[in-house]
Amino acid sequence: MNSDTRAIGDGIGERLSYLLVLSRPRFWLYLAGPVLVGAVYAARTADDLFALAPVALFGYFLLPANVFLYGINDVYDREIDAANPKKDDREARYRGQGYVPAVVGLCAALPLLFVPLLSTAAIPWLIAFLVLGAAYSAPPARFKTTPFVDSLSNGLYITPGAAAYAAVAGTQPPALAVVGGWLWAMGMHTFSAIPDIEPDRETGIRTTATVLGERRTYAYCGACWLASAAAFGALDVRLGALMLVYPLLVGAIATASVAVDRAYWWFPAINTVVGAVLTMGGLWGVLYG
Repeated sequence: MNSDTRAIGDGIGERLSYLLVLSRPRFWLYLAGPVLVGAVYAARTADDLFALAPVALFGYFLLPANVFLYGINDVYDREIDAANPKKDDREARYRGQGYVPAVVGLCAALPLLFVPLLSTAAIPWLIAFLVLGAAYSAPPARFKTTPFVDSLSNGLYITPGAAAYAAVAGTQPPALAVVGGWLWAMGMHTFSAIPDIEPDRETGIRTTATVLGERRTYAYCGACWLASAAAFGALDVRLGALMLVYPLLVGAIATASVAVDRAYWWFPAINTVVGAVLTMGGLWGVLYG
């Protein structure tokens, strides 16, 4: 292998490594996990879970959708992220690489390949994900800079689960599940914005968290998560009891001497455990219900 070939290989490897970090692997299950939950609660038999539609949705929301969602965020947050300490070690800092917008656009267009596999009930949820995912970061909407709209728009994280449910069942998911999931996502998004309060204020960005401040943001997250637990509890008391872990946890963090930028990194593991319990409950119903 000559030096030019090695250079090309190294260049490709560096780009792929950058895109992998950009996709936030710790948060992959925030999009792919709801696909599993939606699919198992819609399935009537185990074979339903391995149909082409849910498998394609899981593959898309595991990696390409994360590249799309976080890539468009990083492109339009380039100036803001220059002062964000999270970009120094745990996340990638976008520096104007030309290939990044191209890959983000490709990931946005990728669902066109498997739309024919989906029921018509699932397609609006896929469109909602793409529209909200772009509008959250990109102008002119740029929802992330409008307090409370930034929180509300982050219901986009439950659209993969709703799409999977609709793809498997052929009908829309229960309204209470959508409301409960949307409220959970609102609380999760706003909690994740607490470590960014000071960097956002320094750069003049207004968010729900910067407007409320740290203490009142804890209360806002707790209220969202309590309402989420109530919605899920109206659907099934066991679901409501499980979701109470979130308001209890944010209450404990708010009253303990735990740095929020440390507690923030606990949530991928917590969400994975809660998602696993939800998924196992759904599977139990499929196999033994």
